[in-house]
Amino acid sequence: MENTETQVWLDFALACKYIDLEKFNHLNNRAEEIGKLLNHMIEKPEKYR
Repeated sequence: MENTETQVWLDFALACKYIDLEKFNHLNNRAEEIGKLLNHMIEKPEKYR
């Protein structure tokens, strides 16, 4: 989906210890919510005109 690249970079940042698990979980949850919003906009564009 549109948000996959962000989640890949979050996985990378966690694996390289650039961020801790708490920060990863917070950002990943936010990314999932954004992904849901993007999907809704793609599926129902008429609501956003």
